[in-house]
Parts: sequence; C-alpha cells; structure tokens
Amino acid sequence: MPLPSASVTRIMLACLLAWGLAGPSSLAQDEAAPPAMVETDLRPGLSLDTPQEAEQIEEIAAEPGAETAQASAADLDQVEASLTLSRDRIEALKSEIAAMEGDTAQQNAALIAAAQRVTLAEIEVADVEERLSDLIVREFAIRGRLDGADAEIANVLAALQRISLNPPPALIVDPDDALGSARGAMLIAAIVPQLRERADQVAADLAALTEIKTAALAEEATLKANHEVLEEEQLRIATLIAARKQGVTRMSAELAAEEAEAVELAERASTLRELIGALSERAAAGATAAPADIDADLPQLSPEAIHLAFANAARTQPAVPFALTRGYLARPANGAMAMGFGANDGKGGIAQGQSLLTPIEAQVLAPADGWVLYKGPYLNYGQIVILNAGNGYTALLAGLDTISAEIGQFVQMGEPLGQMGSRTIGRTVTTSAGNAQPTLYIEFRRNNEPFDPAGWWADNEQTG
Repeated sequence: MPLPSASVTRIMLACLLAWGLAGPSSLAQDEAAPPAMVETDLRPGLSLDTPQEAEQIEEIAAEPGAETAQASAADLDQVEASLTLSRDRIEALKSEIAAMEGDTAQQNAALIAAAQRVTLAEIEVADVEERLSDLIVREFAIRGRLDGADAEIANVLAALQRISLNPPPALIVDPDDALGSARGAMLIAAIVPQLRERADQVAADLAALTEIKTAALAEEATLKANHEVLEEEQLRIATLIAARKQGVTRMSAELAAEEAEAVELAERASTLRELIGALSERAAAGATAAPADIDADLPQLSPEAIHLAFANAARTQPAVPFALTRGYLARPANGAMAMGFGANDGKGGIAQGQSLLTPIEAQVLAPADGWVLYKGPYLNYGQIVILNAGNGYTALLAGLDTISAEIGQFVQMGEPLGQMGSRTIGRTVTTSAGNAQPTLYIEFRRNNEPFDPAGWWADNEQTG
C-alpha cells in the first residue's frame, strides 16, 4: 500500500528553495443472511519479521486463506520499505496491534480510527499545498516589482555616485556658476524624495520576502508533521489488515467458488446494471427471505440510536437499514466534486452517480456497511468495489488503483477499502482536469436503479 504522494508539495518547496526563501525541505448477502465466515483467534506469536517467519508461513500454507495472508504480508513489507519511521516506532506499532490479538471488535475500531486520522491528515496536506501556492504567487509578484525596478534604481544610484565624485562647485567659490549650482540643487531635491520612496518600497518588499520565507518554513514543519502522521497511520492500517486476514479463515472451496463465480459474472456482464443485477440475484439466492417492500415497516430510530448502532465495532451486519442512513454515510474519499448525479457525462449520457477529483493516492473508505459483492477490474472503469448494503441497496466505487477488501467480506462504514492512483484510471468521468488527477466514481442503487447520493453524506464530513 503506497503512501500518499507529496510530489506537488515538493515542487512548490523546490521553487521556494531555488529563490533562496526556504531551507532544505524534509519535505452479497442480504442483511438477514451474511456470507459464511468463521473467525478464529490470531496465531500467537506470529510475526512478519522474525527469523521464524518463513517456517510459520509454510506452516499455514496448507490452510484456507494462506495465499491471501501471504499477499497481505507482502503488502505490509512493501509499506515498511517505503517508510522513514524509526525501527523502534515500527516495532511499537506492531506491539500495539499484537495486543489486540483475537479481538475483532477492537481491531475494527482501530482500523476505522486510523482511517479517520489519515483523512484529516490528507485534508491538512491539501490545505498546506494551497497555502504554499499562495506564497509562491506572492513571491512572484514581489520579485517582479524588484526586477522591474533594478534598472531604474541602478541609473539613479549611478547618477548620485557621479555627483558625489564630481560635485557642483560651491556658490561662494564660483559665483559665475550659480545657475548650474541651482539647477543641480533642484535636480537633487527632485530625485531624493523619489529615491526615498523607492527605497521604502524596496525595504517593504524585502520585508515581505522575509515573511514569506518564515511562512514557508512554518508550512514545511506542518507538512512534515502531517506526512509523519500519514506514514504512521498507513503502517497501522496495513498491519491491522494483515493481522485480520491472518485471523480469519474461510472454507477454501466455498471462497474459490464464490470468487470464480463473481469474476465470471463480471466477464459476461456488458454493463454495470447487468453486473450488479447478476451479483444481487446470486446474493439473494442465499438469503432466507426478502420483504416485498424493502423500505416498508422500517423502525423509527433517533439520531442517538443510529450513532450508537454505528459505534458497535463488533457488528457483522449493517448497523441500521440503509434507508435510515440518509445524512449519516461517510464520504469515501477527500476531493472536489467534478460531476454530480444527473449531469451531462461528456459522452452523450447522463451521470448516474457522483465523481470526485481526489488527491493522488488518496485512501478510499467504505461509504456504508455492507458485504463485498465484487472487487477487481471491470471493463474500462479501473478497479471497482461493489457493496451489498442490504435490503436491495448497493454501493459502487470505481476508478481505484488498489483494493484491500475481499469478496464476501463484511466491511463497516469508514473502513479502508483501497487507494486511488496518480491519475484518472479508465473512463470514469470526463472533467476539465483530464487524466492528470485521480477520479473516484460513486454510485448508489436501489433495486438496481441509480439514485442521487447527495443528501446521504454526514454533514460533518470534509472533502478537502
């Protein structure tokens, strides 16, 4: 799992460095019938970096889920290799997570909390980058004024220097040159105020450049602190995911059949509607019974009761029916809205979801509780995740670069599902940004009919 990129910020700081302003930069199943899954305790003493690692992994290789566990360990090793954290801090994090061994609820809570901290750090990094852009614009303006005044100031100073080397004769010494002396005095009297005004402006501009340097150094410190948070929380998330995958075993035959069938359905489906319809039918086939009206006879829950239900980190099915989650769902990523539901999609059609322009390598969260119906590549949408939120509702996320969730897994709202890449992947959306910025496509469906996600997000969610 790669760390969020800071390339844009580093370019900004490099510009400031080039101008001498800054020091060195450090810069599924329905709700009534969740998929079959058996949770077991984590293996005591299982470590990813001890001399016994190879023996331990070989020991579990014959068990169900061994391939997934080994892939997760490889992802964790990749994350560690990219970190600048000290080995002591890495070991402390691993020890902290090892203390949660076997406690699925605690692991889930820690995973969601870490994802929230990553979200806040991503927002702060975006704010710092914006402030650095403003500093660069200000610096350009000031240096433009100074560069434009160089020739004029040089000419004035040269004239004054010549006067000082060959001053006009004193009136009492040579009365015949009184007119020349008067003219010289008048010239100097006219020049001095202008020169003083210009000197004051130059002094103000130099003071402003000093302020910019101070502000840039402060922003660099803030940026460094947030990147340290991102590194630490990314390691925490990767370690938690690895630990959880090692602690969950699945019947290998059932898992292989479920994944193979999902992939086969994806290969046959020519549209998202066909794919979601086929996956939903397959999930409904294993359900006990489905109500005639999916939103009929819903319980009346207070906001406090809904928040309390979402606070249960041990849940293995949606906290509340999806229809009651309006105004409570988590935005899957930070980003600016590029296209809303019902807008012209630029290809002669109407957008059936929302599209966000996200930061490079931004994390992607589960917008709601649900079971993973499908994850993987689909047509030219890039990597997609389809969640069965229960009661006939589904959520689709498209345009991801990597996905950490597994088919059949129950994920809680706010849990990390994967990451975006460094550019738009596939035909997710046509925007003014072109392919230069990652684009996440979000689509909600009720009985396989798209509806507008606007109004479903929690009011306190931020998008950077």
